[in-house]
Amino acid sequence: MLDYPLLAALAAVIREGGFERAAVVLGVTPSAVSQRIRALEERVGAALVVRSQPPVPTEAGARLCAHVEKVRLLEGELASDLPALAGPGPGVPALPVAVNADSLGSWFLPAAARFSEATGALLHLVLDDEAHTAARLRSGEVLAAVTAEPAAVPGCRTRRLGALRYVACASPAFQARYFAEGVTAAALNRAPVLQFDRKDGLQARWLRQHFDQALTAPTHQVPSTQGFLDASLVGLGWALHPLPLAAVPLAEGRLVELVPGAGMDVVLHWQHARLGARLLETLTREVAAEAARSLFPVAGLSALPEPAPDPSRSAPVPTDPASR
Repeated sequence: MLDYPLLAALAAVIREGGFERAAVVLGVTPSAVSQRIRALEERVGAALVVRSQPPVPTEAGARLCAHVEKVRLLEGELASDLPALAGPGPGVPALPVAVNADSLGSWFLPAAARFSEATGALLHLVLDDEAHTAARLRSGEVLAAVTAEPAAVPGCRTRRLGALRYVACASPAFQARYFAEGVTAAALNRAPVLQFDRKDGLQARWLRQHFDQALTAPTHQVPSTQGFLDASLVGLGWALHPLPLAAVPLAEGRLVELVPGAGMDVVLHWQHARLGARLLETLTREVAAEAARSLFPVAGLSALPEPAPDPSRSAPVPTDPASR
């Protein structure tokens, strides 16, 4: 039989990103956490954690972490139906979800708010690049994710949400300074560009798609969705921004599109564990509904209502997965 106190220690180390943080959550010492994981590894007969910074699960460890998170969710729902079964401590279930920063900053939060209001459940949001959020599902760290990966993670259901459109923007002063003679390959080699972090390949992909050139310009790193937009507004550099965030500054003239109509669509998917849990199903409905309102429809979209056509939006451009 599985020993759930030992499994809880393993899951806490992976979820919290360290033995010390896991110890605080569990109310024990870091030494006790380490002993529990060693005992579990002896019982399983395999290493479960790579003791790096932060610790990462082995394949066997990831499977056990995923099992623990599923059990926690199902037990939380059962306790809400049968309060007498609830043990000490907080009884409100918490759902771990991975989401990329641009989705969080542009369309995801209304869905999260409606879900929480309807269920009373909590969300533990994990931020990562959309090309990497599926790895959080595989590790068992989360039970659902907004991801650019269309192939279902083992044990998960997947559905296409739609496309988040990005536009290449700069402030009028920045455009006048660097692109007075037009947005040319030579000018793009000189003009400073913004990058979210080292995983962010969006600007490089846009350059390859529209100018067939590599990104060689000086680069600022600004790891904040709002800060990224603010940096463009004050003229620090040019960058691609989600259209929902850039639309108002563009309409007001505080931003200009470098190449009008040359946007880039990033197709997003929703993946969640196959549990049949009410909370996951409710969150899925809210996420799908908000995506239908906020994202661009994609050919082949499965069983989702499409938003009303918006004449201010330009025609779709070829999709290209990005890294924010």
